Amino acid sequence: MAKKNVKVTMKADYEYEAVNAQGNTVQIDMYDLDKKEAQSPMDLLLSALGGCASVDAVLMMKKKRKTVTDYFVEVEGTRNDGVPEYFTDISMRFVLISPDAKDEEFQKVVALAVDKYCSVASSLKSKITYTSEVQRPA
Repeated sequence: MAKKNVKVTMKADYEYEAVNAQGNTVQIDMYDLDKKEAQSPMDLLLSALGGCASVDAVLMMKKKRKTVTDYFVEVEGTRNDGVPEYFTDISMRFVLISPDAKDEEFQKVVALAVDKYCSVASSLKSKITYTSEVQRPA
């Protein structure tokens, strides 16, 4: 099985930076909207889901030799009122701008992208394990 790794490091109380094995970075913050400079972890989850499904959907349409003039997906999550504020529902609206694509074929492609090929969507169903440790400063 292939493994992926990221390291998330605290920059300040509400600021973090995630770095993957290739050195790509993502800034994360938990500030209120008036101070927000980066996406929150929950924003990133929606972004990852939308991005993952989008790549597959667009590539499948191009494989069908359809013209992709533009494309976007709007992802909205409804959160639990209590703690934790997990997503109870996530909805996605996929929009393809194309002169030669048909609604029915794009609907089938989107279903395949989300239900079969999107690793992020499948990961939302996965088992999570964890360990913890305290290290003392040298």
